[in-house]
Amino acid sequence: MNVLVCVKRVPATAGKITLTADERAIDTRYLGFTVSPHEECGVEEAVRLVEAHGGTSTVLTLGPEEASDQLREAMAVGIERAIHLVTDGGEWNAIATADAIVDAIRIREATDGPFDLIVLGNEAADTGDYQVGARIAFALDRPCVSGVKALEVNDDTIVARREADSGGWEVYEVPRPAIITVKEGINLPRYPSVPGRLRARKKEIERVELPSGGGAPSMMRLRVPLEQESAVEILGEGPEAAPRVVDVLRRLGLIA
Repeated sequence: MNVLVCVKRVPATAGKITLTADERAIDTRYLGFTVSPHEECGVEEAVRLVEAHGGTSTVLTLGPEEASDQLREAMAVGIERAIHLVTDGGEWNAIATADAIVDAIRIREATDGPFDLIVLGNEAADTGDYQVGARIAFALDRPCVSGVKALEVNDDTIVARREADSGGWEVYEVPRPAIITVKEGINLPRYPSVPGRLRARKKEIERVELPSGGGAPSMMRLRVPLEQESAVEILGEGPEAAPRVVDVLRRLGLIA
């Protein structure tokens, strides 16, 4: 089983976004970076598949030099190899990102054979494009299932399940090789161990330098959205507040 999982370096969701003085970049001095929960689950799923079926696992990312941290995090939990498509830190749109990943996949597969499965997160945590997985599948002419919450690998096929709007399951059986995008909840990702981190530091990362620019529109400036103000109205204390509570419930149409 030869599995490739793609991840993206994104700002930590709990971090507070501040801008540089020229308002053209995010000030990262006090901001942590990670991969999205979907992609963490993708890494875990790749490790589990290789543990269960044998084979090799590879993690790939497109991003600046610092994105090697996310690759080593993936290797610390069990991914064996890493490919870093190194950029100058500028924004890349979904089309250019997918094209660069497809080129890297074709080069690797020409020497090592096809990946049986390519795993991505359902969407990037920062841009939420939902496009890269589908574009990779189209370019490689392979089946793609998105939003996967359960996965089963057979000899020649992959069975993917995703939640239906009705509350049941949609079940897809596709031939290998295939592309899937997973959602948080497909598994519970493990934490890297100290020995795993030490081993990951020593592993080589295959680097591919990419030209600057990824098709993103020209940026004029960034702007942090205003925080929504909230207010609290105290209706009273004790039994004296009951009539006002009833009046509020009537205005909301919750009682007649």
